[in-house]
Amino acid sequence: MGKSYILYKPYGMLSQFTKEAAHHMTLADLSFSFDKDVYPVGRLDADSEGLLLLSSDKSLNHKILHPSKKETKTYLAQVEGSPSQQDFNAFSKGISIKIKGKTHQCLPAKARVLSDSPDLPERNPPIRVRKHVPDTWVEIKIQEGKNRQVRKMFASVGFPVLRLVRVSLSKWHYNQGALKGLAVGEVREV
Repeated sequence: MGKSYILYKPYGMLSQFTKEAAHHMTLADLSFSFDKDVYPVGRLDADSEGLLLLSSDKSLNHKILHPSKKETKTYLAQVEGSPSQQDFNAFSKGISIKIKGKTHQCLPAKARVLSDSPDLPERNPPIRVRKHVPDTWVEIKIQEGKNRQVRKMFASVGFPVLRLVRVSLSKWHYNQGALKGLAVGEVREV
């Protein structure tokens, strides 16, 4: 049993400690000193933000990342356009997306259109706003986490993602319990 931490990963940060280029922002840039054996459990791409779990507990990594364990990840996506609930019916059956040129059949997912904008920290930089194109917030729950999966799922039904925020991972939920009030870039031990 190792140490585990929760982070609200900022937009533009890589979910790793090593820079691949001098301009990259990584976990090493946080004002927090992690033990050397702590690594991210799963990843969020640089364009995504929100809840990231870091741990030195290898069994936790397997428990959360193995899709057969039915651990869910919840995201809030700000999408371009005005989707209806019917636009996401295909997600419940599992849709096909391309990953690295190969077709991947996604596990069933649940998506719902939100009636109000969620209470989230402002993104830096803010998303691009187009005067004549509406945007909508959608919640999606998935059981896996392939590279840019949520973005590809929404694009496949005609609603490109403008902002993507992970708000829960397994039993950890943003703005509940130990995570309540977690600021962008803040790390807490759990």
